[in-house]
Amino acid sequence: MTTRTPAESQSHDVEPALGADAADDELLDDELLDDPELLDPVERTERPASRLVTGWVLLIGGLIGLIGSGTLAIERVLLAADPDYIPSCSFNPLISCGQVMESWQGKLFGFPNPFIGVAAFPVVMTFGVMLLAKLRPPRWMMLGLWAGTVLGAAFVTWLFTQSVYVIGALCPYCMVVWVAMIPTFVYTTGFVLSERHLPAPAGLRRAVVDNRALISVVWLLAIAIFITVEFWDRWYLVF
Repeated sequence: MTTRTPAESQSHDVEPALGADAADDELLDDELLDDPELLDPVERTERPASRLVTGWVLLIGGLIGLIGSGTLAIERVLLAADPDYIPSCSFNPLISCGQVMESWQGKLFGFPNPFIGVAAFPVVMTFGVMLLAKLRPPRWMMLGLWAGTVLGAAFVTWLFTQSVYVIGALCPYCMVVWVAMIPTFVYTTGFVLSERHLPAPAGLRRAVVDNRALISVVWLLAIAIFITVEFWDRWYLVF
């Protein structure tokens, strides 16, 4: 027969208690999502409004992104069919979709980048319609959408650096996609945080959710500033 010291007995008693606390926390999160009455009054009124705002951002952002991607895809097909074709968004050496589309960065995965947007943005729009219809997609679906927007935001940020600092030309339709993608990512992140699909401290969650518009504007404004500074001595080409 073995005996346990008081310290060992205490550690064995604490471990199940910790496990029970974790399970209780998960259960509480599920209850908060399923029963709005368990939320504090502020969250109870803000969450439905946040879902609708996110729904509109996803729907409109997805539509704008689809228009930009679709137009680029058409221009790319026309350019492939006729090497002498001048894309409608190629105006001068500075603003030239053709230079960007024909670069290796414009077909990073072996096919034109716009095809990715043509496939992805309708999915974003579908989620927007679901939220506007007051449907609540399951956690795994929202996390899948969020992961997609993370990749999308990272991709357009990389394309921005390549376009401005490597290729040295601006693609207007590409920039339309950037403008659509960045708020889509920011608002999707705010949504998964507010719905507690992603674990985060309360302060961080509140900061992101309350400042989604500001984050989006600052991000896009930073891109505009970088473009202005980089091409400062070349803007005369536009006129």
